[in-house]
Amino acid sequence: MTKLQVRAFLYQLGCFAILFILGRFIIAEYSGLTGMWIPMTAFIVATLVAPQFKAVKTKDGEKLFMKWIFIKGVKEIG
Repeated sequence: MTKLQVRAFLYQLGCFAILFILGRFIIAEYSGLTGMWIPMTAFIVATLVAPQFKAVKTKDGEKLFMKWIFIKGVKEIG
């Protein structure tokens, strides 16, 4: 794995983890779900909402891109 691929993986993991923990807390406090339904729901929500990062080799070199449902198109990160 290249340096940018590792960075993309860590960004994606970090965003997912933050959204999962936040979602789990909110779901546990404000919904009537109990047991395994809380982490399962938080997992699905975090998976759908988290941005996707990808390292792509272009003719100018390797670049990092992000795609997210809240922005239009693909954004170049670095």
